[in-house]
This record gives sequence, C-alpha cells and structure tokens, in this order.
Amino acid sequence: MRQYLAVIFAAGLGLAVAAGMVLFSVLFGPKRRTPVKSEPFECGMPPASRPAQGLRVNFYLMAALFVMFDAEIVFLYPWAASFRQLPAGAFWAMLVFAAVLLAGLLYVVRRGALEWD
Repeated sequence: MRQYLAVIFAAGLGLAVAAGMVLFSVLFGPKRRTPVKSEPFECGMPPASRPAQGLRVNFYLMAALFVMFDAEIVFLYPWAASFRQLPAGAFWAMLVFAAVLLAGLLYVVRRGALEWD
C-alpha cells in the first residue's frame, strides 16, 4: 500500500485541481448569457468571417498518416541509442520493421492518399 501512496496523492491532487476549476467557473463565471458574451473573441475586434464548418477528408487522412508513420521514431530511437549492446538479431528485426513501414508508405503513395487534388 505504501508504494501506491504517491499515485493516490497525485490522483487526488489532480481531482482537487479539476474540482476547484469547476467551482471557480461556477462562482465567478458569467451569470447571464448575452449575444455579446457568446460571441467568439478575436483580439478585441468583431470576427472577420464565419468559422469554417469542416475540413476536407485530406486533412484528416494526412493527420492519421502522420501519427502512424511518426510512431516509428518511438521504436527507432531507443534501438539506435542502444545499438552496440544489442544482439545481431535486433538489427534484422528493425530491418523487417523498417521494411513494413516502407511498404506501408509505398502503398499510401500508390493509392494517391498524399495527392491534394
């Protein structure tokens, strides 16, 4: 139980901070809604235009591909940092990993997912 004391304390502190923020928002927040208070704030000026309603699918696809292919660094960096201490099989395992990522990238390029037409 003693080893979990720090985790319990951190979780309790996090909950207390969140509850405090909600409490301050209720106590000191706006009481009456008006059109002026509900209007988005843009550097003290009236908004220049209406906000965009949505983005094209290409933006979401690009974000998903970035997250997928950027995750390789999470595995590649520790491998490279400890390369000299690893057995020879680690090199071949990382080579297979890189080949799978390269095959995925070639598939995405061949399908035209990176085209902005």
